[in-house]
Amino acid sequence: MTSIAILGSGMAGMGASHRLKQEGLPAVVYDMKGHYGGHTASYVDASGFVFDEGPHISFTKDARIQQLFADNVNGEYEVIHANVNNYWKGSWIKHPAQCNLRGLPTDFTVKMLTGIIEAHYTESPPATNYEEWLVASFGRPFAETFPMQYGRKYHTTEASNMSIDWLGPRLYKPSLEEVLAGSLSASTSDVHYISDFRYPTRGGFVSFLRPFLDGVDLRLNHRLVHLDPRSRTLRFADGVQVGYDHVISSIPLPELIRVIDQAPLDVVEAAERLACSTCVIVNVGIDRSDISDWHWTYFYDDDFCFSRISFPHMLSPNNAPPGTGSIQCELYFSSKYKPLDCEPEACIPRAIADLKRCGIVRETDRVLFSSVLVAKYANVIFDLERAGALRVVHGYLDEIGVRYCGRYGEWGYQWTDEAFKSGESAAQQVLDAPLMARG
Repeated sequence: MTSIAILGSGMAGMGASHRLKQEGLPAVVYDMKGHYGGHTASYVDASGFVFDEGPHISFTKDARIQQLFADNVNGEYEVIHANVNNYWKGSWIKHPAQCNLRGLPTDFTVKMLTGIIEAHYTESPPATNYEEWLVASFGRPFAETFPMQYGRKYHTTEASNMSIDWLGPRLYKPSLEEVLAGSLSASTSDVHYISDFRYPTRGGFVSFLRPFLDGVDLRLNHRLVHLDPRSRTLRFADGVQVGYDHVISSIPLPELIRVIDQAPLDVVEAAERLACSTCVIVNVGIDRSDISDWHWTYFYDDDFCFSRISFPHMLSPNNAPPGTGSIQCELYFSSKYKPLDCEPEACIPRAIADLKRCGIVRETDRVLFSSVLVAKYANVIFDLERAGALRVVHGYLDEIGVRYCGRYGEWGYQWTDEAFKSGESAAQQVLDAPLMARG
């Protein structure tokens, strides 16, 4: 019987394990942390607040994944219509801003509209970077005011330094009729790429994963320190060494390449060029539940430390004690472009002060809970070096027979269902491969 090792127990790792289990093939799942779930983990405080490791919701349109997740929580999930807005210079604007300019200063709105209309009737050459795409799609005034500004905070680099490989449906391109109607009417259609979503009724987002662990050999606190592709062995920080016939990894590529024995220098250098943001997640609980009508809000202004805030207690009534509310703030940094400028704990008072400044938290509110989490690998940065570096890294892993999956293995912009299916795909590659004898 073949020996299969899966590195990582998040969505991708569980997808791989699930697919192998369907075929009756056992695998051992290793995770460096003391809990499973990767970035889809959930944390329950003794006071009753539940926070995920960053905002997670399921909005997949894949009926098979929908049913799989629903069965995993015995049909106990919330179905929520997404309400999303933006905060810009003291104004609350329904998302996306390009369709909801009504109520902003007249001269500003005219400037935005003029740029959008000119862009609509101007034929532009194919975009070679994100800035060119934005200007061609929305005109320079709007592009610089909203998406380029938000991108600096969220992606930590300039739009001119980013490719357009990641866009997909994420930025809505409205018709001129929609733009004009949104500048005149307070009632506009919901055109965000997330319309309705699901969230477990109990236990946080990780509840969607729990049944995948049934019958799985899960080994926590196993940090990989050495992978030898010639002898096909893995060694972990505690000294444990195991052999493998096949290995499936969802470990971030830079971390994986560092532990591979005698990885070529060009591969090591390519892996180091792959950029990813780090998210400092500030969680706050207060003694009031009527905090917001919106499930999450994007913040554009530089003088607000967070890029986005969301409200976990609005996802499930069991995410916070009765009568209380919870807020999750995301602050983005990156070692390549925007290093963290303080200790993570120092972000808590900064975030609370900014929550008060925009009116989300009142001076009369009592803060019942606060904490900080650091997600070292948050979002892949699609800078202009990514594609070339990734070809080198993936080409090498293909050569040595290491399967890769998930956001950090494929180094892409994957949502949770996409990460799960990525794990399934990696497992299918193993199923389709001839059995290799170790030696």
